[in-house]
Amino acid sequence: MTDYTGTNMSQTKGDAIRRTFRSVNALAGRLPWSVPALLARLIPAAVFWASARTKVDGFAIADGTWWLFENEYALPIIPSALAAVMATLAEHIFAVTLALGFATRLSAAALLGMTLVIQVFVYPDAWITHGLWAACFLVLIAKGPGAISLDRVLRLDD
Repeated sequence: MTDYTGTNMSQTKGDAIRRTFRSVNALAGRLPWSVPALLARLIPAAVFWASARTKVDGFAIADGTWWLFENEYALPIIPSALAAVMATLAEHIFAVTLALGFATRLSAAALLGMTLVIQVFVYPDAWITHGLWAACFLVLIAKGPGAISLDRVLRLDD
């Protein structure tokens, strides 16, 4: 269908939609990487920190943690006591370093490895949650921590 000027109306509507999308995309493109990078660090760091805190009683690994690693988690690759210690330390250390943006790529890689172990051996049905964590970690590994990070302040990662 053409209007009185001879212009194809569906083409005009398509151009208007295309311009709108381009405007929105241009606006979104102005968002500094530091904002999503900070969220990609803080959100999974909070999850892993909360998990880490459930594994300890004061400065000792909680009795329930030993039981969980021996009975519920039961990793086939390493002894349960070693897994409990490693997981407790890793969750505490890498949650903090990730949140601070210190050794971000290493921290993200470590937590990605932990996520893969959890997915494969512990909770294989929780793939959506683990996929979201993995996406955050992969983006941080690929793109870095952003400007709001100790890595940037210390010039460890530009």
